[in-house]
Amino acid sequence: MGSTGETGPGRPGDARDRDSEGRARNARPRDGLGRPLPYDADGVPRQPEGVVRSPEATVAQAQRLLDEGKPFHAHEVFEDAWKSGPDEERELWRGLAQLAVGLTHAARGNLTGGARLLRRGAGATEAWVSGAGRPRPHGIDVASVAAWARHLAEEVERDGRPVEAGARAPRLRGGVPGR
Repeated sequence: MGSTGETGPGRPGDARDRDSEGRARNARPRDGLGRPLPYDADGVPRQPEGVVRSPEATVAQAQRLLDEGKPFHAHEVFEDAWKSGPDEERELWRGLAQLAVGLTHAARGNLTGGARLLRRGAGATEAWVSGAGRPRPHGIDVASVAAWARHLAEEVERDGRPVEAGARAPRLRGGVPGR
C-alpha cells in the first residue's frame, strides 16, 4: 500500500481514507498506543475529534485514558481543549498534549523522541503557568507533572527501554506521579 494507490484487505477502494468533507483521514483501527493496525483488525475505540469539554471534563477524561495506558488517546483529548479552549490557555493544553505524546513514544520504544517531547511539554506547561500566574490551573499540579516528565525522560534515556504507559501515567491533579 502507500502512495501507489493500491488497496489492501478491508481498505476502502479510494487510495486514501477521506472524511465526509474530503480531508485525508486514516481510518485504520489503532491499538492502545495509537499505532495503526490492519484495516480488518479490532482496535481500541478512537476518541472523537473536535469535542468541546469543560476543563474539568478534559482533565478527568485524559487522566482516565492515561491510567488505562492510552496516552495517545489522552493526547487527542488535550488537543481538543487546545483547539477549542480560550486562546489564553492554548499553551497549557498544547504542553499537556506534548507530555501525553512523549509518554506514547516512550512506551512505543521511540526513546529519543519520547524524552524530547516529555521535556518540551514540561517546559511549555511551566512557562504557561509562570506567565499566567496560576500554579494549579483547573486543579492540575503542573509542577509535579513537569517533574514527572523530566524524570521519565531521564529514565528512558538512561535505561534504553520502553516504559509501560499505564504504570507510568502522571497524576494530573497531584498524588504520586507514575505510580
